[in-house]
Amino acid sequence: MNLFSNIIFDFKENSNLNNWHIVDDVVMGGRSQGNFKINEFGNGVFYGNVSLENNGGFSSLRYQFDKKDISSFSKIVLRVKGEGKKYQFRIKNKIQDYYSYVIEFETSKNWQEIELEISDMYPAFRGRRLNMNNFSSDFIEEIRFLIGNKKNQSFQLEIDKIYLK
Repeated sequence: MNLFSNIIFDFKENSNLNNWHIVDDVVMGGRSQGNFKINEFGNGVFYGNVSLENNGGFSSLRYQFDKKDISSFSKIVLRVKGEGKKYQFRIKNKIQDYYSYVIEFETSKNWQEIELEISDMYPAFRGRRLNMNNFSSDFIEEIRFLIGNKKNQSFQLEIDKIYLK
């Protein structure tokens, strides 16, 4: 097994961000605004404002990649630093699936390694849990961070790396 096969993304000063995209509630008329950059420490920073105006209320950061075999792993680990807010981490087995598998995590103002149990991730679409089984595939093609706590708020999530364990 390749030493780095467990890495989903490890941010560096020169990281290629071409496959990272902001998807906000503006796709349905909302007014939230997310941004993404690499900071002076070489970490990814997802930041912006969530607005409830026009039935909005979320901002997300999506990363799509070639199919990754996760069959040898049971957890996704996020090395992140937030500001005490709750976020969702989402994965997709196939990019074309309309739904994602979701799990929530809370941040602190310090660096954390947050371990997310993959089998605890439940299927959801547009904020509603679906009547399907939790994630059980051997592959993923997309990850996403999402903030949508049903309130107007600014946010900033600093991301160092995302890996499998």
